[in-house]
Amino acid sequence: MRKKIVAGNWKMNLNFEEGVSLFSEIVNMVKDEVVGNQEVIVCSPFIHLSTVAKLAENVKNVNIGSQNIHQAESGAYTGEVSAAQVKSVGVEYVILGHSERRAYFGESDSLLAEKVNSALKHDLKPIFCIGETQGERESGKYFDIIKTQLTAGVFHLSKEEFAKVVLAYEPVWAIGTGLTASPEQAQEVHAFIRETVANHYDAETAEATTILYGGSCNPSNAPTLFAQQDIDGGLIGGASLKSRDFLEIVKVFNA
Repeated sequence: MRKKIVAGNWKMNLNFEEGVSLFSEIVNMVKDEVVGNQEVIVCSPFIHLSTVAKLAENVKNVNIGSQNIHQAESGAYTGEVSAAQVKSVGVEYVILGHSERRAYFGESDSLLAEKVNSALKHDLKPIFCIGETQGERESGKYFDIIKTQLTAGVFHLSKEEFAKVVLAYEPVWAIGTGLTASPEQAQEVHAFIRETVANHYDAETAEATTILYGGSCNPSNAPTLFAQQDIDGGLIGGASLKSRDFLEIVKVFNA
């Protein structure tokens, strides 16, 4: 059975005290209210990682993710953080290929492939994001875009390496806009992603791959989105900054 995951991406929000407070609330709610086997991942800014990783120790199914890493092992890259550095403080996951990194920082498919390699080398599990802009969707090219992103970003991996990757479909036109792909639209793309993985690797690998939906997911629409056959959870932005909203999304998998 595929792992069900709800991952929160705090982006560039919350000072140190605010982040620790929010994470403490989330951990306590998970302990009290989560009865399923779903995994909860919180991807905080770098300033919180060491502290929240300690708070997550020995808490069932709660892990910490970084929002980015540099592709190099070390060196004169002022302001950057390596895979080895974030791993050393207890981080298990890293978001790579997020649409904001692609758009605002010019991260290419080839660069992201290097980051994926670095993450796996240091036993970090990539949450690899793929998705189309509004123009790409309206032009009908979104399947081609997604296939290209998969091929260039992760399909160089062996089957064993790819098994450590979580995929996240994020329709760029639905991030921070309040727009959401309908359950049918999201399912269509998730099914295509799984089919593309099957064609490159095999059906068994595709069936085992967790694919998250990321695009204005909230407590109201999460139940219908997560009910779709190929949607295995969510990469949550704004709603992850409110402990009750985030936990209500997590609890969709309690049943």
